[in-house]
Amino acid sequence: MTKKEKGVFIISELEKLYPETPVPLNHKDPYTLLIAVLLSAQCTDARVNTITPLLFKLADNPFDMSKQDVDEIRSIIRPCGLSPRKSKAIHGLSRILVSKYEGHVPKDMELLEELPGVGHKTASVVVAQAFGIPAFPVDTHIHRLLTRWGITSGKNVVVTEKDAKKLFPKSTWNKLHLQIIFYGREYSPARSPKYQKDFITRKIGTKKALKELK
Repeated sequence: MTKKEKGVFIISELEKLYPETPVPLNHKDPYTLLIAVLLSAQCTDARVNTITPLLFKLADNPFDMSKQDVDEIRSIIRPCGLSPRKSKAIHGLSRILVSKYEGHVPKDMELLEELPGVGHKTASVVVAQAFGIPAFPVDTHIHRLLTRWGITSGKNVVVTEKDAKKLFPKSTWNKLHLQIIFYGREYSPARSPKYQKDFITRKIGTKKALKELK
């Protein structure tokens, strides 16, 4: 099966499984999504969703957040891990949004990536899910699966993103990246992989991936 044929197969099968793709992180606007995605680094979405209600009760907009004490923010988000760095980033980016963007989250990827604590993946998620701008955020699930499926060499997430964007139509990106994440969690997790359920890998997986199925 060629890569192009694999791409068509992946889109078709994932659309059957996940016709609806709600954003896993609870949020109400671009700012709260930005904060939630920032917190999700090395933390599960489920845990983030238990912390953000507490944090957003303290402050749910950059104007109020920028007035909070960094230590107070840190004490709330500690269960998410990396709290010293994340609390400074949340406070710092909130101040910048107020002073530079009148409290609005910019839609431009480059401007987002200039904010403290906001990397390429975080910026990609925000533009895709908050603003509907085509992007293909690559997390560990996507990187792992697209490598298993022979879509990318798997050298790093930068290469994986380029290969995904080259193969899949731009119109599918925002939904497809979530569908792949959902599939990875349900059918092909990194730990205790459910290879008998992982029918996509059994159909289009690389030789290495197929050996792991046995």
